[in-house]
Amino acid sequence: MQISVEEALNKLNAEQSRLFAKVMEHGTLSVEIYRPVKTDPQTPHKQDELYVVISGSGEFINGNERSAFGKGDVLFVPAGVEHRFVNFTDDFATWVIFYGPEGGEK
Repeated sequence: MQISVEEALNKLNAEQSRLFAKVMEHGTLSVEIYRPVKTDPQTPHKQDELYVVISGSGEFINGNERSAFGKGDVLFVPAGVEHRFVNFTDDFATWVIFYGPEGGEK
């Protein structure tokens, strides 16, 4: 399985008004491309997740922590934790990788 950033963004653009598009699945693993506009309306997820920033920069709130992020950064969020991107640039886009059992890895 392989998908390029360009192919994923094209899929996202084809699914008009969507903030994300699922681009790959295998077992408990799913990969999405995510591109919020102005605000990030996420709520906690049932699985652990990784973000790999494709483009843009901003700040990431992960539970009680806030950190700056930029292109190429990798961010981890345990299942069930409040998180969101804030103060991000208009060109922000990220891969989202969900994996493992509901409730996260132990």
